[in-house]
Amino acid sequence: MNRKCFLAVLSASTLLGAGCTSSVPYPESVREDTKDTYFGTEVADPYRWLENDTTQRVAAWVQAQNALTYSYLEKIPFRDKLRGRISELFNFDTESVPQYTGKYYLFYKKEGLANQSVLYIKDSLNGEARVLLDPNKLSSDGTVALSGTSVSNDSKYLAYQVADAGSDWTTIHVLDLATGQQLPDKLAWTKFSGMAWQGDGFYYSRYNAPEAGKELSNINEYHKLYYHKLGDPQEKDRLVYEMPDAPLRNVYGTTTEDGRYLFISETESTEGNSLYMKDLVADGEITKIADGFDYSYTLVGNIGDEAYFLTNDGASRYRLIKIDLKAPERANWKEVIAEQQSVLQGVTMAGGSLVAQYMVDASSRMSIYNLEGKRQRDIDLGAFGTVGAVSGRQENETFFYNFSSFIVPSVVYSCNVNTGERQEIFRPQFDFDFSKYVVEQQFYPSKDGTKIPLFIVHRADLKKDGKAPTLLYGYGGFNISLTPWFSTSRLAWLEQGGVYAVANLRGGGEYGDSWHNAGTKLNKQNVFNDFIAAAEYLISEKYTSTPYLAIQGGSNGGLLVGAVTNQRPDLFRVAVPQVGVMDMLRYQKFTIGWAWAGDYGTSEDSEEMFKYLRGYSPLHNIAEGDHYPAVMVMTGDHDDRVVPAHSFKYAAELQYKQAGGRPKLIRIETRAGHGAGKPTALTIAELADIYSFMFYNMGLEPKFQEK
Repeated sequence: MNRKCFLAVLSASTLLGAGCTSSVPYPESVREDTKDTYFGTEVADPYRWLENDTTQRVAAWVQAQNALTYSYLEKIPFRDKLRGRISELFNFDTESVPQYTGKYYLFYKKEGLANQSVLYIKDSLNGEARVLLDPNKLSSDGTVALSGTSVSNDSKYLAYQVADAGSDWTTIHVLDLATGQQLPDKLAWTKFSGMAWQGDGFYYSRYNAPEAGKELSNINEYHKLYYHKLGDPQEKDRLVYEMPDAPLRNVYGTTTEDGRYLFISETESTEGNSLYMKDLVADGEITKIADGFDYSYTLVGNIGDEAYFLTNDGASRYRLIKIDLKAPERANWKEVIAEQQSVLQGVTMAGGSLVAQYMVDASSRMSIYNLEGKRQRDIDLGAFGTVGAVSGRQENETFFYNFSSFIVPSVVYSCNVNTGERQEIFRPQFDFDFSKYVVEQQFYPSKDGTKIPLFIVHRADLKKDGKAPTLLYGYGGFNISLTPWFSTSRLAWLEQGGVYAVANLRGGGEYGDSWHNAGTKLNKQNVFNDFIAAAEYLISEKYTSTPYLAIQGGSNGGLLVGAVTNQRPDLFRVAVPQVGVMDMLRYQKFTIGWAWAGDYGTSEDSEEMFKYLRGYSPLHNIAEGDHYPAVMVMTGDHDDRVVPAHSFKYAAELQYKQAGGRPKLIRIETRAGHGAGKPTALTIAELADIYSFMFYNMGLEPKFQEK
């Protein structure tokens, strides 16, 4: 049977190039006389009305913008073939790392083009798998997804969260693992919650029910920790912990594997937590272990009364400590694994050992230690790449992990902690010749001379003549590290001779707290400088040139793309900011935005902070003229993380001030949120539109041929 594939060739097209800079008839976005005053400075906000995203007025604006965008995209001659090829590339099976519950093995599997992964259960590792939960049956369009699961300590029950249309709001349900039967328990308005089992119930976090019509935009306040007993209606759930005097904090509960201890984490941003403990067997009082929000404390596990925590307290690149819960005072803490040059990313207890994940120059390493912190052996991962998940239990000497890289699809392994021997459990199979591609890691100087890591993926036979279409991706915030990970989405770009580059910007966690802090608050400009320098490096080294350079980023990365487009519009041909934080003066006023103040600061903090934020805010720094790159803003109408008003207002201002020149479009996905749980069909359509927009505005046309 003949199948179509891409040639690794792109041809310039006079027709395409000529069509890219024509004026676009943008829908009207009414400008109103709305203003705010910050420290005596008046700031106009003419599109404030677009924040009211449930009104008919905004719905009409969305409809008009989407009509324009899709009309533009439909005229791209190769769009349908591109979507077909992307669909072919997505048509393969994937599996997750198995989780051993003490009785069963649970894992996810996605077959072919299914919209959502299915949760399976097995009685033994090599036993027959049976379907436990199939979220594809929860909606006709695949937009209802599983967003979290938790198995009871006795392996009898599974609590699971369901998210609708990509929203952060979830509903918790419970089923019997032995029979698969659904229990009547149903917990609403949960958000940013775990499910921590103890006895015949579990701890979970939720907010009060939001005001009708403002579920996706109102600020999230007064997070609370509850205990739910199986069989009880939600209104009978017991309040365990609340913060009535601190509405802008979140609270999370975690229990130990033996069900003896409850740990409560209280947070006020995305980093750092206060830590509390409760002895559940003795029904003791809640005891504070660590105060303040300067450091993070993450439970790894316990051996009786001794609990292990991963922390950056006293170690900017993290260390493992042990706390005697009978004497939890700081003076009694013991260091198990000391801070090293590499960042300690995670630790898993398995078979009486500690499996430690490290990050070296933004790439994973893995080692096994005994419980006293003596290193026993290293696990050879074999390439630049990322350990995505590790699963293990104390009574089982076998643990599981997956490993992937830019050109290595996610492979699942089992490994024996005592011997280091590993076995491959699952490797994806599909038709793509990865041997034709290479991954480089380069280090380039930023504006202040700081060396920044840069991964570059391309065909092995790349000719460095400055003409390769290049996609530069970045994030640079919230201590998040961009390690080499596999994504099917990039293959369609690479096989067209494209270059894919990922810059490890400051603000991330690649080198610990100092690297993170160097890209926050009054240091945020470092992130933009790092990204601009990455683009300049790719051009100077002849990987590409401005006419063939596209940039992309999501969420905080959308902010990044918006900011650098304002600062260096001459450097890029195409910009795609996705679900970005675009209004830096008002972000804290919506849903969970207040939690980002630890990275950004707010316009209310001080006059200095206000001026700094206004100085780079994507919405407030768009220049007038027609000299910007082609821009396609991406958002979802159910995004209650970074509310779509950010993208709405930014696109309206962009179209107003850059009405001429290359297109300035916004693509608004319906029944989609911040990105999590997006069905395969929507993902494929979105990718086809992004790549079509990029190639078209570079004046390039993908070529197809029969195999």
